[in-house]
Amino acid sequence: MTNPARPFGTVLTAMVTPMHEGGAVDLATSQRLAKYLVSRGCDGLVLSGTTGEAPTTHAPEKVDLLRAVREAVGPDVTILTGAGSNDTAHAVRMAEQGAENGADGILALTPYYSKPTQAGIVAHFRAIVGATALPVLVYDIPGRTGVAIGEWAYDELAAMSRIVAIKDATGDLVAAKARIERTGLAWYSGDDALTLDFLRAGAVGVVSVSSHIASREIAAMIAAFEAGDTAEAERIHEALLPVHAAVFNGPGATNAKSAMYWAGVIPSRTMRLPLLPASDAEYVALTAALEAAGMTR
Repeated sequence: MTNPARPFGTVLTAMVTPMHEGGAVDLATSQRLAKYLVSRGCDGLVLSGTTGEAPTTHAPEKVDLLRAVREAVGPDVTILTGAGSNDTAHAVRMAEQGAENGADGILALTPYYSKPTQAGIVAHFRAIVGATALPVLVYDIPGRTGVAIGEWAYDELAAMSRIVAIKDATGDLVAAKARIERTGLAWYSGDDALTLDFLRAGAVGVVSVSSHIASREIAAMIAAFEAGDTAEAERIHEALLPVHAAVFNGPGATNAKSAMYWAGVIPSRTMRLPLLPASDAEYVALTAALEAAGMTR
């Protein structure tokens, strides 16, 4: 069992994948976006996750994206790459390609839709862990996958030395606190609006979508909490709630791209089906909400 304080950093952005108007991955803009996020306080980037439209980008594109972002941010910024699939062999290959092309860690998702048994979930993660020498961040998000990781499975995962952290999007703070204490794993909030609550439960950081536009504020909230200034942490948390509400009023990937377009970081809001770019009305509502919440470009 490992108990690293912060194996992947504090504020990790689940980065969108910029695309040209025709739908091809825009590598130059991906590099610019990665640099922008790092310049605003993100100390980790998660590529090819759900927010990065991983279900509709393909293996060569994921590799090219990883290489391009690594080139842009250098060796000192933590980069995780997604290995999310309900086909274990596919997830394993994504992990291998991440290790071969410069990733520092793997974001491994519970198999979705198939609803495997707890033993099947453990076997899936064991296969991913065994495929590379990289540390693994396990992602528990039952609202999307259709199945939650149970207590027995958590204990089995904690016994795997290369599983070092959990991204928790269960919303279950009571369970999280107990799991943190029992497993010794590092815990990351997987729900922007609950980050402060997860910190109170013992989490060390967040894998965030709102950090596309609010990374400075999120980092300041975490720093205030860790300094014992709970009033300031609470103040920032309350100020960020309208931002989180706006970003998650619809697909987070769509709205994060809209926010980055509004900020002038990316030139296109193009998505791949089945996701659609925000309509003009949706874009206006989102950007008005961001402005009203004090977000800056």
